[in-house]
Amino acid sequence: MTISTPDLTDAAPQARAIELQFTNYGALSQFAGAAVTIKCHEDNSLVKACVGEPGEGRVIVVDGGGSLRRALLGDMLAEKAVENGWAGLVIHGAIRDVDEIGKTRLGVQALGTTPLKTEKLGMGQRDVPVSFGGVTIHPGDYIYADNNGVIVSGEPLL
Repeated sequence: MTISTPDLTDAAPQARAIELQFTNYGALSQFAGAAVTIKCHEDNSLVKACVGEPGEGRVIVVDGGGSLRRALLGDMLAEKAVENGWAGLVIHGAIRDVDEIGKTRLGVQALGTTPLKTEKLGMGQRDVPVSFGGVTIHPGDYIYADNNGVIVSGEPLL
């Protein structure tokens, strides 16, 4: 499946573009799927739990508050996401282990990188609406990502 977010937004003007400059870090430069949402701040406990579940081609959307102080995804969690069938992650925050993640057959869009891991305190919320970059993403919304950006739709576009 080829994804072009510009073509999708041309064909479906109701699609909303996240107004942030994400960088593509995964080996897959294009990915799409239904959203599973996580809201957390410098604690990736819920991300770790989520990637351990069957992904079924879905996309994990993590609202880390835009923090670049602690990484919400590393190589081991990315590998676990691939093993369990997740299409990708969109992270409003930082990741680490970028060289290894770049070899992982997973879509990963994030704001930036840091070498520091998070504390695992079990903090955060899952399956709640998250808002960043001018867009609110609800669990079950459809996410489409490529090197042009990330778009969100309440209904499938492909």
